[in-house]
Amino acid sequence: MQNYFGEIAGLLTAVFWTVTSMAFESAGKKVGSLAVNLIRLVMAFFFIGLYSWVVRGFFFPFDATLFQWKWLALSGLVGFVIGDLLLFQAFVVVGARISMLIMSLAPPFAAFVGWLMLGEVLTPQNWLGMGITMTGIVVVILKRDKSEQNGAIIRRLKSGYSLPGILLALGGAIGQAVGLVLSKKGMGSYDAFSASQIRVLSGIAGFAVLFFLMKRWHRIWTALKNPPAMRRITLGAFFGPFLGVSFSLLAVQHTETGIAATLMAITPVLIIAPSVIFFRERVNWTEILGAIITVGGVAMFFL
Repeated sequence: MQNYFGEIAGLLTAVFWTVTSMAFESAGKKVGSLAVNLIRLVMAFFFIGLYSWVVRGFFFPFDATLFQWKWLALSGLVGFVIGDLLLFQAFVVVGARISMLIMSLAPPFAAFVGWLMLGEVLTPQNWLGMGITMTGIVVVILKRDKSEQNGAIIRRLKSGYSLPGILLALGGAIGQAVGLVLSKKGMGSYDAFSASQIRVLSGIAGFAVLFFLMKRWHRIWTALKNPPAMRRITLGAFFGPFLGVSFSLLAVQHTETGIAATLMAITPVLIIAPSVIFFRERVNWTEILGAIITVGGVAMFFL
């Protein structure tokens, strides 16, 4: 089991992100995605700090080198500020389940950037697993469209969801992929939770600049006065930038970036059942088939 520590961490990350994506979708619709982003990072900073104080003996990552600070801070700006800002807006436009489907395109981006920056090479079986996993995701996101033109029935596949929402989620996928690779480069063997805290602190600084430039601080106060939204943000902060991001760094620390990103990308499969139960979304047989194919692709990494 120790041989698959990175893969298991990637799977747990997908579970944590299932919880956080649904919590942030609900909170974002109540108080806006920008406010949710900053508040959840501040909460996560203290969650990680308390954990580090208990486990490592200090609240702040004083033992990180300048090299680690530089690359992890850059990773935080790319992953949190750019990637998550686009993703959270996608949550509002097309919903968490579809957004996380598009986010599943992060693995090939991560594998490519990992090859460019870190020289990582995936085996043929790794690529096959990625391919099968992404095939399952494509099956879920596309739907068959039937229309009539000049008396003829034309059938074609197309996305049934908002193009702006899909583009927002795609930008989030690219941001996540690049952020993961930058994290791995900067982290090395450093503690994953403290590395997450550096990334979170960088994200807080980035969003603070955005709030000053956009003059949106009033949205923070509005969100803080909304108890239902704050409960969801707290839940999302615990499972997202605290547990989810830290375990994602554990995953890339112990396996190739492309493999870790692929295992994290199964969130769309995990989120199907909660979406039906809590949001009353309708799921058709093709989405179920896509989920089964995705699980088969994930299994390839453990054979």
